[in-house]
Amino acid sequence: MKKLYGVLGNPIEHSLSPLIHNDAFKRNGIEGDYLPFLVEEDALEKAVNGLKAIGAGGFNITVPFKESVIPYMDALDPFAKEVGAVNTAVIKDGVITGYNTDGPGFVKSLAPLIDYQFSGKKVLVIGGGGAARGIYCAMAKTEAGRVDIANRTLSAAHKIVSDCHNGKPSDVLSLADAEKSLSKYDIIIQTTSVGLSSLDESPISLLGIKEKTVVCDIIYNPLKTKFLREAEDNGAIIQTGVDMFVHQAALAFELWTGISPDCERMRELVLEKLGG
Repeated sequence: MKKLYGVLGNPIEHSLSPLIHNDAFKRNGIEGDYLPFLVEEDALEKAVNGLKAIGAGGFNITVPFKESVIPYMDALDPFAKEVGAVNTAVIKDGVITGYNTDGPGFVKSLAPLIDYQFSGKKVLVIGGGGAARGIYCAMAKTEAGRVDIANRTLSAAHKIVSDCHNGKPSDVLSLADAEKSLSKYDIIIQTTSVGLSSLDESPISLLGIKEKTVVCDIIYNPLKTKFLREAEDNGAIIQTGVDMFVHQAALAFELWTGISPDCERMRELVLEKLGG
């Protein structure tokens, strides 16, 4: 009998998670089905409990539920607890355990782009949601020299810094102040949903970046957001959200099955679907 897996979110129609996970199940000889579930905000608890009740193997959580899903977990992995955001849940013996593969997945995707040299790098994370939490905390555990965070709501950014107890030098900036100081950063990471629904939106202007800055956007559909197009026009080295998407998915798949899937195969499937 096939085991059910899926992703909970709103919106969800853009997700390519079913594409790569169902392919990975098939290629690894696993009897599993992965489905997208559009969930209204007031129905999140019912959705989680429903998956638990029918004996699902696990699920992913995406925007806007990565933080609000935590009360419905029976247990939390230590990193997810520190981050305060969950994007992967494993159901085993009737117990739901929440994990965060966003942060580790992002670090794994970024490492080759900077020749695995995190030491001394100055990093700016843009955003204050669940993805920002995972990425900020994971980057703060690297050898980066400092990791700053900019967000529209400063209180949300301050909470991320205080929740991730790492001792890493960090400033909290408004988006306007971040725009004024872009030239000091080696790596800039865009974690908000701005650009997901419109090719004409960007959280900040990138006119002030220095050449060869590594600029990442975790959005993968569309493949190249306005944020990345502007970064490229200003001499940056860009990374689309495909690589992080693939690596966080691979870590989730491994948590569910104990098997490490073929990341390059996943990446090729996503790029083929997006026409990139």
